[in-house]
Amino acid sequence: MPSFFARREGGRAVIVGGDARHLARSLRARVGEEIEVVDPGGFLLTLRLDQVSPERVEGVIVAQVEHHPEPQAQITIGIAHLPAPALELVLSRCTEVGAYGFHVIQADRTVARGAKTERWNTICREAAMLAGRLRVPLVEGPSTLDEVLSAGGHPVLLVRGAPADLADLHEPRDITLMVGPEGGWSDRELALAANRAGLGPRNLRADTAAIVGLAVALAGRRPL
Repeated sequence: MPSFFARREGGRAVIVGGDARHLARSLRARVGEEIEVVDPGGFLLTLRLDQVSPERVEGVIVAQVEHHPEPQAQITIGIAHLPAPALELVLSRCTEVGAYGFHVIQADRTVARGAKTERWNTICREAAMLAGRLRVPLVEGPSTLDEVLSAGGHPVLLVRGAPADLADLHEPRDITLMVGPEGGWSDRELALAANRAGLGPRNLRADTAAIVGLAVALAGRRPL
């Protein structure tokens, strides 16, 4: 079961909205049951339920432990606007791994169109609860590569065959890791980026490169 976000009220905690509906209807939570919830203040709580309805689930906190799941490094993933299945996989898995946030990029060779911001952010929220995170990464865009680069955030373009290996890039601590579409970055886009890094000589799918790239970037900036 995912660790739902809860609002702490003294010795109690409350879950409302869509999460309460999901607990009451889909997961069939019952009075007397104990569930694990996340207090965004930095605690993992064990909650013994004494009220369950589709509008509100609440109970008594019977145990708590300090909870520090967030990476110290803030790695934002700039991901090309991929077809929905691949993009949603990136958002979900990279949220679990520890991405700080996301920029969806309308790259020169992007095929997908349109913004599904609400769905994208819902996917990240569900993945954050599954992973027991304290915060939900924000999804921004779609934006052009030019716009994302001009926003700062120490952008690093992920390019196959780049002279620098991402595993050897430990500074700066916080970066925006840019992953292009399946057709790769255009020559125009490559000319915009001063900082490039690679994951080795293999040709990886964009969704694979995003997940692996994030894991490599975080591993080089321990502790995770």
